[in-house]
Amino acid sequence: MHSNIEKLFQIANKDTRTIIGLMSGTSLDGLDVALCTFSGEGLQTSVQLLHFETIPYSDEVVKEIRTVFSKSIIELQQLCLLNGWLGSIHAEMVNNCMAKWNIPNNQIDLIASHGQTIYHAPKRLHNKEPFGNGTLQIGDGDHIAVKTGIITVSDFRQKHIALGGEGAPLAIYGDYLLFCHLKENRILLNIGGIANLTYLPANASFEDIISTDVGAGNTLMDAYIRKHFIGKYYDKDASVAVQGKVILPLLEALKKLSFFEEAFPKTTGPELFGMDYLEKAIANASIDFYSDEDILSTLNQLSADMIVVAINKLVMNVENVMVYVSGGGVHNPLLMQRIKDQLPEGIAVQNLHALGVNPDAKEAILFALLANEAVAGKGWGDKLDRSISLGKISFPG
Repeated sequence: MHSNIEKLFQIANKDTRTIIGLMSGTSLDGLDVALCTFSGEGLQTSVQLLHFETIPYSDEVVKEIRTVFSKSIIELQQLCLLNGWLGSIHAEMVNNCMAKWNIPNNQIDLIASHGQTIYHAPKRLHNKEPFGNGTLQIGDGDHIAVKTGIITVSDFRQKHIALGGEGAPLAIYGDYLLFCHLKENRILLNIGGIANLTYLPANASFEDIISTDVGAGNTLMDAYIRKHFIGKYYDKDASVAVQGKVILPLLEALKKLSFFEEAFPKTTGPELFGMDYLEKAIANASIDFYSDEDILSTLNQLSADMIVVAINKLVMNVENVMVYVSGGGVHNPLLMQRIKDQLPEGIAVQNLHALGVNPDAKEAILFALLANEAVAGKGWGDKLDRSISLGKISFPG
């Protein structure tokens, strides 16, 4: 038996595993690094977050990623070079965290790397025969494994597509294993660049769960800020949006998008919710005058409205519903208040901290969980995914 395979076998059979989860979202604000310990697998999974940090990307890294990010036409050489380059940068960030936390790399069993999504192409959007669903993440796992000396599990979304899914959202697995409750109907809402949610009915089986994207979370607001407020990357504390008023004709024009009428589950990305979408809506709304503050307020309202619409569809006539929120949007007070104000009585909203989980670390933790399942899981899934064996394994040598 090869020594790498033997080591992996030993890790799979340990009582507890120490796993680093890495997540970088469409906001391109940096790399989330979550150091976790896992015991058990499947429905017996227990996780503890030991350390968490978000390492900001430098302006250079963001600039390079944006040369290929969410663009239908790019330079192929640039994409080829970025894949290993970004993997090496992620590895360096991990090494720096380990040094800061005074933890030797050889005490880590696995790294779970989501990578950096640069394009998401479900067939519903591209409509090209004979191609199916597609998605692409860069930040090569081999570079991470070699430069950290830690076995790395990466590229999780391809297996989901190979099994017939759209490659997203993958939160359904971790949400089910960690957050299902016997008596409480729960919605796990994550407001990142794209807003997605998982509906967990009380005492649900996996087949009862719905996990879906619902529309723009922060991506449109962030894009508008970057374009019109030089040096800013997002609307911190909704300081711009709170000064504006909702432009109702524009809001209605933005809502006239076929994506919003499609059945759950569905996925999307900044390829759909980009500046072209906003500019077309502005033209269709025939607005004579608008301020940046009004546009930001309207985009904020759009995100809130479509989240509320999705929640109402899922839990109509359901009692005892609790919504737990994670992601960058949880720090936007105007967005959070608008969501709370529009939800009917009987649906309460809380920060994910209420369940003992750092809302900023959730996605990185969930990918660490996927690595735990890929290595130690015994399989419990449903008719589509009979075991959660997502991800490709890269050895250090």
